[in-house]
Amino acid sequence: MHIVAVGLNYRTAPVGVREQFAFAEKDLSAALHRLMRTKSVLEGVIVATCNRTEIYVVVDRLHMCGHFIRSFMEQWFGVKSEQFTQHMYRYEDEQAVRHLFRVTCGLDSMVVGETQILGQVRSAFLTAQSEGATGTWFNRLFKQAVTVGKRAHSETSIGESAVSVSYAAVELGKRIFGRFTGKKVLILGAGKMSELTVKHLYASGAAEVIVANRTLARAAELAEKFEGRPCTLEEAASRLHEFDIVLSSTGAEGYVLTAGRIEESMKNRQSRPLFMIDIAVPRDIDPSASELPNVFLYDIDDLEGIVESNMEMRRSEAVKIEGMITEESDNFQHWLKTLGVQPVIRALQEKSSAIHEETLESLFNKLPELDEHQRKIIRRLTKSIVNQMMHDPINVIKEMSGDKNGNEALELFTKIFALEDRLEPESEGGSKAPERSRQSADLLPGSGNAAVPKATFAPASL
Repeated sequence: MHIVAVGLNYRTAPVGVREQFAFAEKDLSAALHRLMRTKSVLEGVIVATCNRTEIYVVVDRLHMCGHFIRSFMEQWFGVKSEQFTQHMYRYEDEQAVRHLFRVTCGLDSMVVGETQILGQVRSAFLTAQSEGATGTWFNRLFKQAVTVGKRAHSETSIGESAVSVSYAAVELGKRIFGRFTGKKVLILGAGKMSELTVKHLYASGAAEVIVANRTLARAAELAEKFEGRPCTLEEAASRLHEFDIVLSSTGAEGYVLTAGRIEESMKNRQSRPLFMIDIAVPRDIDPSASELPNVFLYDIDDLEGIVESNMEMRRSEAVKIEGMITEESDNFQHWLKTLGVQPVIRALQEKSSAIHEETLESLFNKLPELDEHQRKIIRRLTKSIVNQMMHDPINVIKEMSGDKNGNEALELFTKIFALEDRLEPESEGGSKAPERSRQSADLLPGSGNAAVPKATFAPASL
C-alpha cells in the first residue's frame, strides 16, 4: 500500500492552466465518488484552491497509479493528458506525507505562512470523510496534518505580519494610486477572500466600497459589516464606469466581466484609469481587457512578488516549522510501520485468552470445592503469567515490524504462534475487497503495510 499525491500549483502551472482543473464545490462529492471508482485507489482526498489542485490517494499498485489518476483527470476535466502532464508533480509515500504537512502549514503557499489553506485542507478531508472516501490511513494522516498546521501558527510567529493574497492585491493597488483616499471600490463576490480584501481596503483609506454578488442578501450581509452598499452582479456591470478599483473573487464558471462590457464602460470614464484585480480561479474578468487603454488588469499570478518585503521574517519562522514537520512525519511513519502488527498482536491476545479460559474451566471443573475468592486469585495469577509470557514477544515483533524485512518477520511470527486461522485473508489478485483499507483487512501481514514503502519523488511526471 502506498500514499501518492499528484497535483499542479501556482509554481508549476499558470492560471490559464490551473483554471481548467478547478473543482467546483458543488461537484466535489461526485468527483470523489468517481475517484474512488478509479482502479487501484483505496482512499482519496481532493484539495482544490485557487492556487492548487491536488489529489491524495492510497493505492495498492504504485507502478500503475499514475496511469489511473491521469485517466481520471482526463475523463473528469475533458482535457488530454499531454496538455497537463508537464505541469504536474507527484510525491510518493514519505515525501507525499511531508508535502501534505508543508501545504497545511502554509509553507507551500504563494504567501508563505497564510492560514486559509489550513481550513481548506481540513474542509477537503471532512468532505472526503463524509463521502466515505477515507479510511485507516487518511483518517490518521489528515487529522495529523491539521494538528501540525495549528502547531505551526500557535508556536511560531509566521502568521503575524499582514500578508495574504487579499493583502497583496491591496498593496498592488497602492502602487498604482499611491493612496485609496477618495477612491470608489467595487468588490465582485462576497466570499471569505472578498471580506479580507474589504478589511484591507478600508484600513488603507478607501472612501466607499460596493459589494456585488449573485445573491443580493449575501452581498448585503458583507456590505453591512463595513458600512458599504450591496448590489447585484448585473447592476455592478452596468455601473462599472463609476468605480476606480474593481476586485473580483466569485465562483462563477464564466467571465463576470467581458472585454466588451469593460470597453463600453471606459467610454464614460474620460480617460480615468480603471484598476482591476482578478483573484478568482477560474478567472472572472476577460484577460483580453488588459489590452484596452487605461485598463490595468492583474490576475492572481501577478501578486506573487508583491509581498516579498514582508516575507523574510516568515522564511525564518518556516525553518522552525520544517523541524515540526520532520517530527510529525517521523511520528506518522512510526505509526505506519507498526500498523501491520496490530492484527497479529490482537490475534495472539485473543488466542492466549481463549487458552487461558479453557484451562481455567478445566481446572475449576476438577476442583469444584474452590470458592469464588480462590477462583479469583487463581484467575488473576494465571492471567499474569500469560501476560508476562507474551510481553517480550509482542515488544520484539513491534520493533521488528518497522524493519525493512518487517513483512517476513510478521509472517514468521504468525506461523510460530499458529495464528493463520485467526487472521482474515486478503482478497486475491490485488483487487479491492469490500471495505478494504477502511477496516483491519488492509493491515494483514503480507499486504505491504508492515514496513514503510520506499519513498520516491518524480516531479512533472505521472
